[in-house]
Amino acid sequence: MSLGTSSGLGRASLGEYPTYRPRRLRQSAALRRLVQETRLEVQRLVLPLFVRAGRKVRRPIGSMPGVFQLSVDELLREATGAFAAGVPAVLLFGIPEKKDEKASGAYSPRGVVQEAVRQLKRELPELVVITDVCLCEYMSHGHCGIVGGPGRAAGRVLNDPTLRLLARAAVSHAEAGADLVAPSDMMDGRVGAIRSALDAAGHVETPILSYAAKFASAFYGPFREAAESAPRFGDRRSYQMNPANVEEAMREVALDIREGADLVMVKPALAYLDVLYRVKAEFGYPTAAYAVSGEYSMIRAAGQRGWLDEKAVTIETLLAVRRAGADLVITYAATALAGWLREGGI
Repeated sequence: MSLGTSSGLGRASLGEYPTYRPRRLRQSAALRRLVQETRLEVQRLVLPLFVRAGRKVRRPIGSMPGVFQLSVDELLREATGAFAAGVPAVLLFGIPEKKDEKASGAYSPRGVVQEAVRQLKRELPELVVITDVCLCEYMSHGHCGIVGGPGRAAGRVLNDPTLRLLARAAVSHAEAGADLVAPSDMMDGRVGAIRSALDAAGHVETPILSYAAKFASAFYGPFREAAESAPRFGDRRSYQMNPANVEEAMREVALDIREGADLVMVKPALAYLDVLYRVKAEFGYPTAAYAVSGEYSMIRAAGQRGWLDEKAVTIETLLAVRRAGADLVITYAATALAGWLREGGI
Protein backbone atom coordinates (compact mmCIF):
# COMPACT_ATOMS: atom_id res chain seq x y z
CA MET A 1 0.00 0.00 0.00
CA SER A 2 1.34 3.43 -0.94
CA LEU A 3 1.40 6.25 1.58
CA GLY A 4 1.01 8.87 -1.16
CA THR A 5 2.87 12.11 -1.56
CA SER A 6 1.23 13.83 1.41
CA SER A 7 3.02 11.48 3.83
CA GLY A 8 6.46 12.84 2.98
CA LEU A 9 7.54 9.33 1.92
CA GLY A 10 6.71 9.87 -1.73
CA ARG A 11 5.61 6.69 -3.51
CA ALA A 12 7.58 4.40 -1.23
CA SER A 13 5.77 1.50 0.33
CA LEU A 14 5.55 1.02 4.07
CA GLY A 15 7.85 -1.97 3.69
CA GLU A 16 10.76 0.29 2.82
CA TYR A 17 10.36 2.20 6.11
CA PRO A 18 9.81 -0.58 8.65
CA THR A 19 10.74 1.57 11.64
CA TYR A 20 8.73 4.70 10.75
CA ARG A 21 6.72 5.75 13.81
CA PRO A 22 5.14 9.21 13.32
CA ARG A 23 4.37 9.65 17.02
CA ARG A 24 8.06 9.90 17.88
CA LEU A 25 7.99 13.51 16.71
CA ARG A 26 4.79 14.36 18.58
CA GLN A 27 6.00 13.65 22.11
CA SER A 28 6.61 17.24 23.22
CA ALA A 29 5.59 20.75 22.25
CA ALA A 30 9.21 21.52 21.32
CA LEU A 31 9.42 18.54 18.93
CA ARG A 32 6.04 19.36 17.39
CA ARG A 33 7.14 22.93 16.73
CA LEU A 34 10.43 21.74 15.27
CA VAL A 35 8.75 19.70 12.51
CA GLN A 36 5.68 21.88 11.98
CA GLU A 37 5.06 22.30 8.25
CA THR A 38 2.80 25.37 8.22
CA ARG A 39 3.07 28.45 10.41
CA LEU A 40 1.02 31.52 11.11
CA GLU A 41 3.34 34.50 10.97
CA VAL A 42 2.47 38.01 12.03
CA GLN A 43 4.07 39.53 8.95
CA ARG A 44 1.43 37.83 6.79
CA LEU A 45 -1.56 39.42 8.54
CA VAL A 46 -3.80 42.24 7.31
CA LEU A 47 -6.34 43.94 9.60
CA PRO A 48 -9.55 45.30 7.99
CA LEU A 49 -10.78 48.60 9.46
CA PHE A 50 -13.95 50.65 8.95
CA VAL A 51 -13.55 54.43 8.89
CA ARG A 52 -16.29 57.06 9.04
CA ALA A 53 -16.57 60.81 9.46
CA GLY A 54 -16.40 62.59 12.81
CA ARG A 55 -14.16 62.64 15.86
CA LYS A 56 -13.91 60.29 18.81
CA VAL A 57 -16.33 57.92 17.06
CA ARG A 58 -16.00 54.29 18.11
CA ARG A 59 -19.31 52.71 17.14
CA PRO A 60 -19.68 48.99 17.96
CA ILE A 61 -20.86 46.67 15.19
CA GLY A 62 -23.51 44.46 16.74
CA SER A 63 -22.90 41.40 14.59
CA MET A 64 -19.09 41.63 14.87
CA PRO A 65 -18.10 41.71 18.56
CA GLY A 66 -14.89 43.64 19.07
CA VAL A 67 -15.06 45.43 15.69
CA PHE A 68 -16.02 49.10 15.34
CA GLN A 69 -16.77 51.88 12.92
CA LEU A 70 -14.02 54.40 13.68
CA SER A 71 -13.46 58.08 13.04
CA VAL A 72 -10.02 58.88 11.64
CA ASP A 73 -8.55 59.72 15.05
CA GLU A 74 -9.83 56.45 16.53
CA LEU A 75 -8.73 54.55 13.43
CA LEU A 76 -5.22 55.91 13.94
CA ARG A 77 -5.27 54.68 17.52
CA GLU A 78 -6.49 51.21 16.43
CA ALA A 79 -3.90 50.96 13.67
CA THR A 80 -1.14 52.09 16.01
CA GLY A 81 -2.02 49.31 18.44
CA ALA A 82 -2.10 46.72 15.69
CA PHE A 83 1.22 47.90 14.26
CA ALA A 84 2.82 47.83 17.72
CA ALA A 85 1.62 44.22 18.04
CA GLY A 86 3.39 43.42 14.79
CA VAL A 87 0.55 43.57 12.24
CA PRO A 88 2.17 45.09 9.14
CA ALA A 89 -0.87 46.10 7.08
CA VAL A 90 -4.43 47.39 7.24
CA LEU A 91 -7.27 47.29 4.71
CA LEU A 92 -9.56 50.33 4.78
CA PHE A 93 -13.29 50.52 4.10
CA GLY A 94 -15.03 53.88 4.10
CA ILE A 95 -18.47 54.92 5.33
CA PRO A 96 -19.30 58.37 3.94
CA GLU A 97 -21.53 61.01 5.51
CA LYS A 98 -23.69 61.09 2.38
CA LYS A 99 -24.45 58.59 -0.35
CA ASP A 100 -25.64 59.26 -3.90
CA GLU A 101 -26.15 57.43 -7.19
CA LYS A 102 -22.68 58.35 -8.47
CA ALA A 103 -20.71 57.22 -5.40
CA SER A 104 -19.06 60.63 -5.30
CA GLY A 105 -17.64 60.00 -1.82
CA ALA A 106 -15.57 57.14 -3.20
CA TYR A 107 -13.31 59.37 -5.29
CA SER A 108 -13.54 62.71 -3.51
CA PRO A 109 -10.07 64.00 -2.52
CA ARG A 110 -11.68 64.89 0.83
CA GLY A 111 -13.28 61.48 1.23
CA VAL A 112 -13.04 59.67 4.54
CA VAL A 113 -10.73 56.95 3.21
CA GLN A 114 -8.47 59.48 1.51
CA GLU A 115 -8.15 61.45 4.76
CA ALA A 116 -7.51 58.26 6.72
CA VAL A 117 -4.75 57.24 4.30
CA ARG A 118 -3.03 60.61 4.61
CA GLN A 119 -3.04 60.51 8.39
CA LEU A 120 -1.95 56.87 8.61
CA LYS A 121 0.99 57.42 6.27
CA ARG A 122 1.95 60.58 8.14
CA GLU A 123 1.92 58.93 11.58
CA LEU A 124 2.80 55.34 10.66
CA PRO A 125 4.88 55.53 7.47
CA GLU A 126 6.00 51.89 7.72
CA LEU A 127 2.44 50.57 7.98
CA VAL A 128 1.22 49.13 4.66
CA VAL A 129 -2.09 50.83 3.86
CA ILE A 130 -4.37 48.97 1.46
CA THR A 131 -7.61 50.58 0.29
CA ASP A 132 -10.70 48.72 -0.79
CA VAL A 133 -11.82 50.09 -4.16
CA CYS A 134 -15.55 49.62 -4.48
CA LEU A 135 -18.65 51.78 -4.71
CA CYS A 136 -21.27 49.94 -2.65
CA GLU A 137 -20.65 51.88 0.58
CA TYR A 138 -20.99 55.16 -1.31
CA MET A 139 -24.00 54.35 -3.48
CA SER A 140 -27.47 55.29 -2.26
CA HIS A 141 -28.77 51.95 -3.58
CA GLY A 142 -25.94 49.85 -2.12
CA HIS A 143 -24.80 48.17 -5.34
CA CYS A 144 -21.17 48.05 -6.50
CA GLY A 145 -21.74 50.09 -9.65
CA ILE A 146 -23.93 52.48 -11.58
CA VAL A 147 -27.48 51.18 -11.93
CA GLY A 148 -29.37 51.65 -15.18
CA GLY A 149 -32.40 53.90 -15.37
CA PRO A 150 -35.65 53.41 -17.33
CA GLY A 151 -35.49 51.04 -20.27
CA ARG A 152 -33.88 47.69 -20.90
CA ALA A 153 -31.10 48.34 -18.40
CA ALA A 154 -33.44 49.38 -15.58
CA GLY A 155 -32.20 48.05 -12.25
CA ARG A 156 -29.10 46.46 -13.75
CA VAL A 157 -25.54 47.27 -12.70
CA LEU A 158 -23.81 48.77 -15.75
CA ASN A 159 -20.30 47.43 -16.20
CA ASP A 160 -18.39 49.91 -18.36
CA PRO A 161 -19.69 53.18 -16.86
CA THR A 162 -18.77 51.76 -13.46
CA LEU A 163 -15.15 51.22 -14.52
CA ARG A 164 -14.59 54.96 -14.88
CA LEU A 165 -15.68 55.60 -11.29
CA LEU A 166 -13.60 52.74 -9.93
CA ALA A 167 -10.54 54.09 -11.73
CA ARG A 168 -11.14 57.56 -10.28
CA ALA A 169 -11.43 56.09 -6.79
CA ALA A 170 -8.21 54.10 -7.16
CA VAL A 171 -6.30 57.14 -8.40
CA SER A 172 -7.62 59.26 -5.50
CA HIS A 173 -6.41 56.61 -3.04
CA ALA A 174 -2.98 56.49 -4.66
CA GLU A 175 -2.73 60.27 -4.58
CA ALA A 176 -3.53 60.20 -0.86
CA GLY A 177 -0.63 57.79 -0.34
CA ALA A 178 -2.14 54.28 -0.38
CA ASP A 179 0.47 51.54 -0.72
CA LEU A 180 -1.88 49.18 -2.56
CA VAL A 181 -5.35 49.52 -4.07
CA ALA A 182 -7.70 46.56 -3.92
CA PRO A 183 -10.69 46.51 -6.32
CA SER A 184 -13.47 44.33 -4.90
CA ASP A 185 -16.39 45.12 -7.20
CA MET A 186 -16.05 42.19 -9.65
CA MET A 187 -16.82 44.26 -12.74
CA ASP A 188 -15.32 42.89 -15.94
CA GLY A 189 -12.15 44.71 -16.93
CA ARG A 190 -11.74 46.72 -13.75
CA VAL A 191 -8.12 45.76 -13.12
CA GLY A 192 -7.12 46.90 -16.60
CA ALA A 193 -9.06 50.15 -16.24
CA ILE A 194 -7.49 50.88 -12.85
CA ARG A 195 -3.98 49.98 -14.06
CA SER A 196 -4.33 52.32 -17.04
CA ALA A 197 -5.66 55.16 -14.88
CA LEU A 198 -2.94 54.76 -12.26
CA ASP A 199 -0.22 54.74 -14.89
CA ALA A 200 -1.66 57.79 -16.66
CA ALA A 201 -1.72 59.67 -13.34
CA GLY A 202 1.92 58.86 -12.61
CA HIS A 203 1.28 56.05 -10.10
CA VAL A 204 3.08 53.37 -12.09
CA GLU A 205 4.54 51.86 -8.92
CA THR A 206 1.22 51.48 -7.07
CA PRO A 207 0.38 47.75 -6.94
CA ILE A 208 -3.09 46.27 -7.39
CA LEU A 209 -4.40 43.58 -5.05
CA SER A 210 -7.36 42.21 -6.96
CA TYR A 211 -10.32 40.49 -5.36
CA ALA A 212 -9.95 38.09 -8.26
CA ALA A 213 -12.20 35.24 -7.06
CA LYS A 214 -14.91 36.86 -4.96
CA PHE A 215 -17.97 34.70 -4.46
CA ALA A 216 -21.57 35.73 -3.83
CA SER A 217 -21.43 34.41 -0.30
CA ALA A 218 -23.85 34.25 2.61
CA PHE A 219 -20.86 34.89 4.89
CA TYR A 220 -20.88 38.63 4.15
CA GLY A 221 -23.89 39.52 6.29
CA PRO A 222 -22.06 41.12 9.24
CA PHE A 223 -19.85 43.13 6.89
CA ARG A 224 -22.87 44.74 5.30
CA GLU A 225 -23.92 46.00 8.72
CA ALA A 226 -20.38 47.23 9.39
CA ALA A 227 -20.00 49.02 6.05
CA GLU A 228 -23.68 50.01 5.77
CA SER A 229 -23.59 48.58 2.26
CA ALA A 230 -26.52 46.17 1.93
CA PRO A 231 -28.20 46.58 -1.49
CA ARG A 232 -31.64 48.16 -1.29
CA PHE A 233 -32.98 45.89 -4.03
CA GLY A 234 -31.93 42.65 -5.65
CA ASP A 235 -28.60 41.03 -4.85
CA ARG A 236 -25.03 40.89 -6.16
CA ARG A 237 -25.17 37.56 -7.95
CA SER A 238 -24.96 39.15 -11.38
CA TYR A 239 -21.41 40.28 -10.66
CA GLN A 240 -20.06 38.23 -7.73
CA MET A 241 -19.27 34.59 -8.48
CA ASN A 242 -21.47 31.52 -8.17
CA PRO A 243 -20.21 29.54 -5.12
CA ALA A 244 -20.47 26.34 -7.18
CA ASN A 245 -17.87 27.35 -9.78
CA VAL A 246 -14.15 26.62 -9.58
CA GLU A 247 -13.06 26.70 -13.22
CA GLU A 248 -14.70 30.09 -13.60
CA ALA A 249 -12.64 31.30 -10.66
CA MET A 250 -9.48 30.20 -12.48
CA ARG A 251 -10.54 32.20 -15.53
CA GLU A 252 -11.26 35.26 -13.39
CA VAL A 253 -7.83 35.09 -11.79
CA ALA A 254 -6.13 34.61 -15.16
CA LEU A 255 -7.93 37.65 -16.56
CA ASP A 256 -6.96 39.86 -13.63
CA ILE A 257 -3.31 38.81 -13.86
CA ARG A 258 -3.34 39.50 -17.59
CA GLU A 259 -4.80 42.97 -16.93
CA GLY A 260 -2.08 43.86 -14.44
CA ALA A 261 -2.94 42.55 -10.97
CA ASP A 262 0.15 42.25 -8.77
CA LEU A 263 -1.54 40.14 -6.09
CA VAL A 264 -4.78 38.16 -6.21
CA MET A 265 -7.33 37.30 -3.56
CA VAL A 266 -9.83 34.54 -2.83
CA LYS A 267 -12.87 35.60 -0.79
CA PRO A 268 -14.25 34.13 1.45
CA ALA A 269 -11.45 31.95 2.79
CA LEU A 270 -12.62 28.94 4.78
CA ALA A 271 -15.42 27.69 2.52
CA TYR A 272 -13.20 28.14 -0.56
CA LEU A 273 -9.96 26.43 0.45
CA ASP A 274 -10.10 24.29 -2.69
CA VAL A 275 -10.21 27.43 -4.84
CA LEU A 276 -7.38 28.99 -2.85
CA TYR A 277 -5.25 25.88 -3.32
CA ARG A 278 -5.91 25.83 -7.07
CA VAL A 279 -5.15 29.54 -7.48
CA LYS A 280 -1.81 29.28 -5.69
CA ALA A 281 -0.82 26.02 -7.38
CA GLU A 282 -1.76 27.06 -10.92
CA PHE A 283 -0.61 30.70 -10.97
CA GLY A 284 2.05 30.97 -8.27
CA TYR A 285 1.17 34.62 -7.73
CA PRO A 286 1.21 36.30 -4.33
CA THR A 287 -2.19 35.22 -3.03
CA ALA A 288 -4.36 36.65 -0.28
CA ALA A 289 -7.34 35.05 1.41
CA TYR A 290 -9.99 37.04 3.25
CA ALA A 291 -11.40 35.42 6.40
CA VAL A 292 -14.62 37.37 6.08
CA SER A 293 -17.03 38.82 8.63
CA GLY A 294 -19.24 35.75 8.85
CA GLU A 295 -16.27 33.52 9.58
CA TYR A 296 -15.07 35.88 12.30
CA SER A 297 -18.52 36.39 13.84
CA MET A 298 -19.35 32.69 14.03
CA ILE A 299 -16.16 31.89 15.90
CA ARG A 300 -16.38 34.96 18.13
CA ALA A 301 -20.02 34.35 19.07
CA ALA A 302 -19.45 30.67 19.78
CA GLY A 303 -16.42 31.54 21.87
CA GLN A 304 -18.35 34.09 23.92
CA ARG A 305 -20.97 31.44 24.67
CA GLY A 306 -18.40 28.88 25.70
CA TRP A 307 -19.27 26.55 22.82
CA LEU A 308 -15.79 26.75 21.29
CA ASP A 309 -12.31 27.76 22.33
CA GLU A 310 -12.10 31.00 20.33
CA LYS A 311 -8.31 31.16 20.27
CA ALA A 312 -7.84 27.51 19.29
CA VAL A 313 -10.50 27.59 16.57
CA THR A 314 -9.21 30.86 15.13
CA ILE A 315 -5.70 29.45 14.95
CA GLU A 316 -6.88 26.16 13.42
CA THR A 317 -8.97 27.81 10.72
CA LEU A 318 -6.28 30.31 9.76
CA LEU A 319 -3.67 27.54 9.67
CA ALA A 320 -5.95 25.84 7.15
CA VAL A 321 -6.02 29.03 5.09
CA ARG A 322 -2.21 29.22 5.13
CA ARG A 323 -1.92 25.50 4.40
CA ALA A 324 -4.14 25.90 1.34
CA GLY A 325 -1.75 28.47 -0.10
CA ALA A 326 -2.47 31.96 1.24
CA ASP A 327 0.56 34.24 1.45
CA LEU A 328 -1.49 36.99 3.10
CA VAL A 329 -4.34 36.43 5.55
CA ILE A 330 -6.88 39.21 5.93
CA THR A 331 -8.62 38.74 9.26
CA TYR A 332 -10.50 40.80 11.84
CA ALA A 333 -8.63 38.75 14.45
CA ALA A 334 -5.22 40.03 13.28
CA THR A 335 -4.34 42.02 16.40
CA ALA A 336 -5.46 39.27 18.78
CA LEU A 337 -3.63 36.70 16.69
CA ALA A 338 -0.45 38.79 16.80
CA GLY A 339 -0.68 38.69 20.60
CA TRP A 340 -1.16 34.93 20.62
CA LEU A 341 1.85 34.54 18.35
CA ARG A 342 3.96 36.56 20.78
CA GLU A 343 2.84 34.36 23.65
CA GLY A 344 4.34 31.21 22.28
CA GLY A 345 4.35 30.84 18.53
CA ILE A 346 1.97 28.87 16.39
